[in-house]
Amino acid sequence: MTSLPPIRLIRAANPSPLTGTGTNTWLVGGSDLVVIDPGPDLDSHLAAILAAPGPGQRIARIVVTHAHLDHSALAPRLSAATGAPVHAFGSATDGRSSLMQALAPSLPPHGEGLDLTFSPDLRLEDGTPLSGPDYELTAIHTSGHLGGHLSLAMGDILFSGDHVMGWSTSIVSPPDGDMGDYMASLARLSKGRWSRFLPGHGDPVDEPEQRLADLTHHRLGREAQILAALEAEPASISDLTARVYVDTPPHLLPAAERNVFAHLVDLHSRGHVTATPALDPGARYALA
Repeated sequence: MTSLPPIRLIRAANPSPLTGTGTNTWLVGGSDLVVIDPGPDLDSHLAAILAAPGPGQRIARIVVTHAHLDHSALAPRLSAATGAPVHAFGSATDGRSSLMQALAPSLPPHGEGLDLTFSPDLRLEDGTPLSGPDYELTAIHTSGHLGGHLSLAMGDILFSGDHVMGWSTSIVSPPDGDMGDYMASLARLSKGRWSRFLPGHGDPVDEPEQRLADLTHHRLGREAQILAALEAEPASISDLTARVYVDTPPHLLPAAERNVFAHLVDLHSRGHVTATPALDPGARYALA
C-alpha cells in the first residue's frame, strides 16, 4: 500500500461524561468501505452512515473494536441494511483472562454498557489481516478495557478504540476489564512506531508515543497512591477512592471505584495486597 486510503469520521450524537463528544465511527476506503465501530443504536447515526457512500462506493465490512453498546449496538441494523458482515474478536465476554473468569461469578453479571446480545459474523484473532482494493488493516488484540478489545493498524496509523484516547483514560472494570492486561497492551503498543491514533471517542492523538507514556505513568501513579493509602491502615474500596480521587466529581465516583478495584485485583494477583474475607468489591484491603 503506497498511500493511505480516504478516512472519514462520523460522530454519533451520544455525548456524555463517559463518551465525551460522542462515539467516533470511522469509514476507511475508496470503493469498498470499512466501517469501524458503527456506534450506538440511533436512527440518526444509522442514516448518517448509510448516506456516507458516494457513487461507486459500498459498505463492505463492519468492524467492532469491542462490545460496548456505544460501539456495537448499531452493528446488526447496519449489517442488515448493507449486507456487510460484522467482524470482531468475539462476544462481549470473550477474551476474559482466567483471573477474570474466576472472579465473574462473584461480581455483577455485566458492567455498565456491555452489549450481551452482540455476536459477530466473523471473528478476528490477533494479527488477522483485513484487506480491500486500497486498504490493509491488521487486528491487534489490545485487551484491558474489555477482554475482547481490538485495535486496528493501518501502516503507522492505529484505530485505537477505547484503549487509547486523548480526552480521557479508559475505564477498566472487572470482570469485563483487566488492569494487568491493560498495562500489557499499553506496553505492547509502546513498542510500535505510530504517527497517529484515531480513537473511539474524542479527537485524534497526534503524539501517540507521548500519550502511551502518559497513560502508563498515570496508571502506575494510581497504583502507587493506592499502596500509599494502605500504608496507614486497611481500607475498603470506597475509602480508597475517596483518598485517591480527591478532585473527582461525585457523579464519576462509581467509575473511579471500578478503576480502584481493577488496580486492587492486579495488585492482589501480584502479591502486593490482601483481601478480607475474599477478593471482591466489598472486601477490606491491606498491604501484603
